[in-house]
Amino acid sequence: MHQRVLPPTEPVDPGLVSPLNYAVAQQDRETMSMVRCAVERRDVVLAFQPIVQGASPDRPAFYEGLIRILDETGRIIPAKDFIETIETTELGRKIDCLSLEMGLIALAADPGLRLAINMSARSIGYPHWMKTLSKGLAMDDTAAERLILEITESSAMVMPEIVTVFMHDLQQRGVSFALDDFGAGFTSFRYLREFYFDIIKIDGQFIRGISDNADNQVLTQALMSIARHFDMFTVAESVENGRDAAFLQSLGIDCMQGYYYGAPTIVPPWKVPAAQLRA
Repeated sequence: MHQRVLPPTEPVDPGLVSPLNYAVAQQDRETMSMVRCAVERRDVVLAFQPIVQGASPDRPAFYEGLIRILDETGRIIPAKDFIETIETTELGRKIDCLSLEMGLIALAADPGLRLAINMSARSIGYPHWMKTLSKGLAMDDTAAERLILEITESSAMVMPEIVTVFMHDLQQRGVSFALDDFGAGFTSFRYLREFYFDIIKIDGQFIRGISDNADNQVLTQALMSIARHFDMFTVAESVENGRDAAFLQSLGIDCMQGYYYGAPTIVPPWKVPAAQLRA
């Protein structure tokens, strides 16, 4: 007789499931509760990380705004600790709305800023997300051309036909699109051709330690070749040391992002005096 595994949203009787399943379900419920409370309190912030030019790494090409929530103690919780749990729920859509709203506010406050904001393809059909986007673009004539929407490879492939139409419509208005975590999933090259992403972000699993890893060197070169064929800008994620950065520069990578060039910070780096950044 098979054990009955209850979904995490229902009360779980420990006697009906394995200890591991019960612990996972309990953790998911606690994560959902933490995020829901933070959203209700609007205890959310963006942490900004620079994406630097490969040829001139002392100059940021743009920034990525990464969503963070604050728990009841004020502790900052990064998206990696909760996004998988809420991705397919309405709570995930609300997080996307807040992230977009804060990103548009940042763009409006700094006319020279170019900013990437993460979203799930599932938010395309969420009315409040679309309303937030339309309102922000209408308030600032330059916002569209300075906004980059990052869509993960996995979520884009859930509904590729809808994503292509959505992207085409917004690209006509000046918005750019980045395919996040490229290489981590199983993108159909047929859809990659039809998507016409402006930017391809190569997943960090291929970048970390690339200077000493022949396999990752070959794979990264292949991913860069694919991006160039489709006239897509390349960004290497998770650049964490000088040797990897130098190797990527030798390959001709367009941009790099990672702790070597700056950790995400809730204090906008472009507002911090240069002397203080060097200190």
